Amino acid sequence: MLTIQRNESADSLRQGLEILYKSSNVQTFRRGSAIPLSLNHISIVRQGVVHLGTLYPNGEESMIGIACTGMPFGLSLTQVDPYYATALSDVTIVSLKTTDVQESEALSQLVMQYCTDRLRQVEALLATAGYRRVEDRLRQFLLLLAQEVGQPTALGTRMNVRLTHQVLANATGTTRVTITRLLGQLRKEGWLQIDRNHHIVICDQRLAA
Repeated sequence: MLTIQRNESADSLRQGLEILYKSSNVQTFRRGSAIPLSLNHISIVRQGVVHLGTLYPNGEESMIGIACTGMPFGLSLTQVDPYYATALSDVTIVSLKTTDVQESEALSQLVMQYCTDRLRQVEALLATAGYRRVEDRLRQFLLLLAQEVGQPTALGTRMNVRLTHQVLANATGTTRVTITRLLGQLRKEGWLQIDRNHHIVICDQRLAA
């Protein structure tokens, strides 16, 4: 069983996670790869961004979350079925046995701390889905994503991952054609730019403040 010394401080919990990184099953996946999931394991993102999604009976896909550095995900943490994970960038994943987490109070604390970040994000995504206009849903989703994986630059806040129009469509409940049109509209307004590496850069002043 994996063990770490119990300590209440956040710094010690982060140090404990680093210890787990070195002693656990660590896997690397290329951008676009499907990440295998098991009921017997909890995955934690060490580096990169993971797209979490589901498939409806009519064949449509929907994004239900984004796991960034330090965030856990897995079949044992959801009731959504089907549930899948795809690497939005090159990612490194740490796999923990659910039995190890259940049997270790310190390890349970560690996972719970990062589950809290996922909970906040899920609630923000639910709030975004409440906007009636697709344009507003897209703006709010991009603002949320900028907080999660954004990097300040001279032009604005640059997404650290390349987002396909289909991914944005799945996240906002619309079509790829609509996303293409709206991105063009937001570029004309000066709200965002697309850099030479096809990363979205948000020029909104609220993010720059």
